[in-house]
Amino acid sequence: MRLAFALLCIGVASCRGEDEPVEWNGPFDSEIPLRAPVDRNPDPKVLEVDLEARIAEVEIVPGKKTKMWTYDGGVPGPLLRAKVGDTLVVHFKNSLPEATSIHWHGLRVPAAMDGNGMPSIPPGGTFEYRFTLPDAGTFWYHPHVNSAAQLGFGLYGALVVDEPGVPLVADESTVVLSDASIDDDGVLVDAKSGGAIADLFGREGAWILVNGKVRPTLHGHAGVPLRLRLINAARSRYFQLKLDDHVFTTIGGDGGLRETPRTGAVLLLAPGERYDVVVVPRNAPNSTAKMMWVPFERGFGTAFARDPELVMSLAIDGRKAVTAPALPARLRTIAPVDPAGAKLQRIELTQTTDAAKTTTLGINGKAFPDAMPVMAKVGETNVWEIVNTTDAHHPFHLHGFFFQVLDAAGAPLTSEWKDTLDIPKKESRKVVVRYDDRPGMWMFHCHILDHAELGMMGMLELTP
Repeated sequence: MRLAFALLCIGVASCRGEDEPVEWNGPFDSEIPLRAPVDRNPDPKVLEVDLEARIAEVEIVPGKKTKMWTYDGGVPGPLLRAKVGDTLVVHFKNSLPEATSIHWHGLRVPAAMDGNGMPSIPPGGTFEYRFTLPDAGTFWYHPHVNSAAQLGFGLYGALVVDEPGVPLVADESTVVLSDASIDDDGVLVDAKSGGAIADLFGREGAWILVNGKVRPTLHGHAGVPLRLRLINAARSRYFQLKLDDHVFTTIGGDGGLRETPRTGAVLLLAPGERYDVVVVPRNAPNSTAKMMWVPFERGFGTAFARDPELVMSLAIDGRKAVTAPALPARLRTIAPVDPAGAKLQRIELTQTTDAAKTTTLGINGKAFPDAMPVMAKVGETNVWEIVNTTDAHHPFHLHGFFFQVLDAAGAPLTSEWKDTLDIPKKESRKVVVRYDDRPGMWMFHCHILDHAELGMMGMLELTP
């Protein structure tokens, strides 16, 4: 009863006396737990699970049940967690009314395991995904068949591969950010609502979700660092985040830890991106800080006349503040990929309108699958010049490979590995990628999934 009273009264001075500080002794992320799957394999180096895609009733809108598309009956799906070098085995069953697949976003897996939708898994079908986890980092999984609709209906989950050694921060949580289009009666809005205009803008759901919850609260103690592995799993929404009177110290991203920490008051995650951040609660004891979604202009007036929205809160308990331990000045060493002599691949992100006023998004002027594939060989190093010719931002995602962003002088920025990169409107970026020995067909596309479905998607054909 005392704990319940404390929770009720957090941040409300009239509920307590000055000599009765609020304390929080449970997990700091107890309102947003991610489920762990049942591991079928006793080998500590193998994570072997069953995973079913099925429609299930889930409470997203408070007090309402919605028939969501889920992995194992929940939104998000279960948190898959293992260590570098472990083997992941997923016995997948499709119990949905249409074909689907699982793409392992950010993982360097064999092409046959990438889940790019070719071939897809039909209703009632099964598939065994099996591969080694070569890299530490924060990754995620989602469908790559009718992906804008299926992901928008709830099909996504997190996958964490732990780096070796002692954890950098004791208190850690994986935080999947997304949104959902659900009406006031708790019914999913049609995936094609809004028609061609919504296709072009990219659909954003009315409900912002944190691990499937609306406006949850984290609980912290002043000075005790919290590590948040943030994943943007929304179909179109950019998450520009601010936390009252706090800063984000970014320690990692798409491809695991950065070389050095980076601190800022605002954090921007494009769809598909991940950022691994440390937040040190520093407000007064018995206070609450709000993490807000701040409108981001990604084109077509998408930030016009929109107000910030509450994503989640951080309730700081009443115990005396402590001094946060310092993070290491260097987190890892990332060797540069030498772009000298690399083959140049020019990729234009294009928007065209025909005589019938039909708008098509594409790669080099062609909608998928009509665009010519990018041809490369195992062992090659390529520089990709990604040119956004349109009037809107596009987050560019390459399946199966990490890349390094090049600076204005053409040198690689070795601060981090990326697999998803926002390309601002009317701008270009160069990245360098070296292909290891995993031949096959690999997708690349805009991760505003409405745009990918409109045709802004291409293929990399990697040959031995």
